Amino acid sequence: MYTVLGLIAAAFAVFIVYQMNQPTGQEAAKIDASTPLPAAAGYTLGKADAPVKVIEFADFECPACAQFFTLTEPDVRTRLIETGQISYTFMDFPLPMHPNTWPASNAAACANEQGKFWEYHDILFQMQDQWNGFATRRPGGKFKEFAEQLGLDVGKWEACFDEQRYNLNIKAHEQEAVKRGAGQTPTFIIGNRRVPGSIAFDKFKAYVDTALAEAGPLQAPVGGDTARRNTTNVVPEKKGTP
Repeated sequence: MYTVLGLIAAAFAVFIVYQMNQPTGQEAAKIDASTPLPAAAGYTLGKADAPVKVIEFADFECPACAQFFTLTEPDVRTRLIETGQISYTFMDFPLPMHPNTWPASNAAACANEQGKFWEYHDILFQMQDQWNGFATRRPGGKFKEFAEQLGLDVGKWEACFDEQRYNLNIKAHEQEAVKRGAGQTPTFIIGNRRVPGSIAFDKFKAYVDTALAEAGPLQAPVGGDTARRNTTNVVPEKKGTP
């Protein structure tokens, strides 16, 4: 009897662990192929009329993307975006091997509703080891902590997150990445060139310099603030949309 009870208890424990580690509905986002997608607008830093446009296709759970964010992006922001040489647009490119990347992208999009996409973007990469698929299969609690840390209206953010409001926007970004020939994350479109991989600042700047030369003489920035946050990916899904 004790042996049977032990086996039952062990089986129950395995079942509980199994259930706790199953992907949530957010991790396995399903979108009806017939559903129209919004425009792939992305989230943009910098002047709209900057002479060189840069797009980054990235996955929040991608280690190489976090590496680029840590090692290269600070210089990109201060030396290229803030000086008015480039505008910089982030677009989600969720890879299928990363179970938590869809909810991460949705969490950042919900932060964008309150004007804090880039702050949320930064904390996702800074704390990637705390919420990625190796750390948890249920990242929602950690994402809520990030919303609290950034001073968001957590109730509004949570309603957006639970609704998976921006899955269509994420899908639109993914399709744009495929259309542009992105085969890995991160992939950059710098001017007219597709540049794969997490590259050092000097190499990134060399691509920008080439694009600047092709664009013609750099126009002097107008006005004081050359780096503005223009988060344009705010087309919400209607409630009930798959």
